[in-house]
Amino acid sequence: MGSEDLFKKRKARKLKDQQRRIGFCKSYDRVLIVCEGEQTEPLYFEGFKHEYDLSSANVVVTDASKGSDPVSIIKHAEKLYKESQKENNAFDRVFCVFDKDQHGNYDTAVRMLSKASSKFTAITSVPCFEYWFLLHFEYTTKSFPSASAVISELKKHIPAYSKNNMRIFDTLKSRLQTAVQNAEKANESAKKAGTDNPSTKVVDLVNYLLNLKK
Repeated sequence: MGSEDLFKKRKARKLKDQQRRIGFCKSYDRVLIVCEGEQTEPLYFEGFKHEYDLSSANVVVTDASKGSDPVSIIKHAEKLYKESQKENNAFDRVFCVFDKDQHGNYDTAVRMLSKASSKFTAITSVPCFEYWFLLHFEYTTKSFPSASAVISELKKHIPAYSKNNMRIFDTLKSRLQTAVQNAEKANESAKKAGTDNPSTKVVDLVNYLLNLKK
């Protein structure tokens, strides 16, 4: 077999593989969610996917792999997005999930995403992701000095809370609509007060995913 024929066969096989991967996707957006944490956020969104039967081919949840600071998360998301383009299976939306907490490059990351493609969205929480969990149980707009302060408050409702809780979504799912209402109200209050502590845009991603298949 000539080298030209071998090249054509390889090219055809590669295209067939790409088409097969694309075929696994459902008829709704393909979404990438890149999380700051290796446990808390991915476990929550994987639980969400399972509950609402979202295809793993359509909704990909991952951590930042190398580096958990906001800028590293964005760079990793950009890398994965470019890879998806090369495979002719590009993500329709990319969400970068990160906290403000004590990160020195938080503001830089927010500015980066404000200038990025409209496909990219910052899903920020101030001071941390657990504020979203707390809103499942209570509405509060008091300023938190640190992530540990939020977690201490959360443990009043979930005494055994830990970041590696495999069933965190199951624990919270019955209160999801309460959290959505509380988060939207809290974010509006923060905006009027000219502050971001506390606030969470996780509600924006949750609302998007709830409507993904519609």
